[in-house]
Amino acid sequence: QVQLVESGGGLVQAGGSLRLSCAASGRTFNLYSMAWFRQAPGKEREFVAAISWSGGGTYADSVKGRFTISRDNAKNTVYLQMNSLKPEDTAVYYCAAALGPKWIESLVSSWGQGTQVTVSS
Repeated sequence: QVQLVESGGGLVQAGGSLRLSCAASGRTFNLYSMAWFRQAPGKEREFVAAISWSGGGTYADSVKGRFTISRDNAKNTVYLQMNSLKPEDTAVYYCAAALGPKWIESLVSSWGQGTQVTVSS
């Protein structure tokens, strides 16, 4: 099981960009598929993006074309590049890890503590 620590959140104006990072402990990071979720106040947590062993990404429709997920196995880190941010992207963003080559949410074994992203209009 990996330990996850997110960073990179902050306050940004609408239309701006942020890059979130999620650093994982351990030497088995490359065996995990990784994902980003977010939770806005008063709303349920929702899927944002996931990346497989091979680097293939999947995205929620709400972020497709604006967000890009990537991973650097040498650094045990997964990233979420967020461009063209909107006020509705405001949320706490969490990364998650699931053992296996492709993302399967039911196999999640680790969650980070979250990082706040606030987009002002």
